[in-house]
Amino acid sequence: MHPSWKPFLDSEFAKPYFRELAEFLHAAYDTKRIFPAKTQVFKAFTTDLNEVKVVILGQDPYHTPGAAMGLAFSVPDSQPIPPSLINIYKEIDSDTGSHANKTGNLVNWQNQGVLLLNNVLTVEAHKAGSHRGKGWETFTEAVIKYLNAEKSNLVFILWGRDARSKKSLIDSSKHLVLESAHPSPLSAHNGFFGSKPFSKTNAYLEAHGLKPINW
Repeated sequence: MHPSWKPFLDSEFAKPYFRELAEFLHAAYDTKRIFPAKTQVFKAFTTDLNEVKVVILGQDPYHTPGAAMGLAFSVPDSQPIPPSLINIYKEIDSDTGSHANKTGNLVNWQNQGVLLLNNVLTVEAHKAGSHRGKGWETFTEAVIKYLNAEKSNLVFILWGRDARSKKSLIDSSKHLVLESAHPSPLSAHNGFFGSKPFSKTNAYLEAHGLKPINW
């Protein structure tokens, strides 16, 4: 994890809810197949807090072997591009003309200051949503509150019901909030396609003197 997150993370890790979550996770990793790997659970927080410009909030990690890597929507280079990310790329192409990535690995977004955060950071193999209600939502809520308070002129991209439930935590007078349906094939046609979040994000960043994201 990047040192810039240390004060916030140390504070959260000491709270009772997170201690209970940690106990649950230790037992889960010891007895079941959990994704992502332990070393990647907090990979989103290797993003330098001082460089964060955009927050994309997902749901929970991919639950198939080899896919989850600790960044929302991202998969390792060797993995096929998941359906939700295919739709994200389609929207980028429609919105901006083309997308920069050749694989499903979004580390280059992270390196530009995009925090790729899931609402829930772990999942049991082949059981989507299996770690909901264990404490991760409290943690993610704290992250959003912290970013809202400590930063200015962030872009929060909220896709789907879980992410959009965090909208009330964000002060829209100091940040841009973009929300729509989730890019999953089950919901993308309900408002994700055509929402143009990528051009809107870059227009806002440039208006505030910040370098746009190369999507």
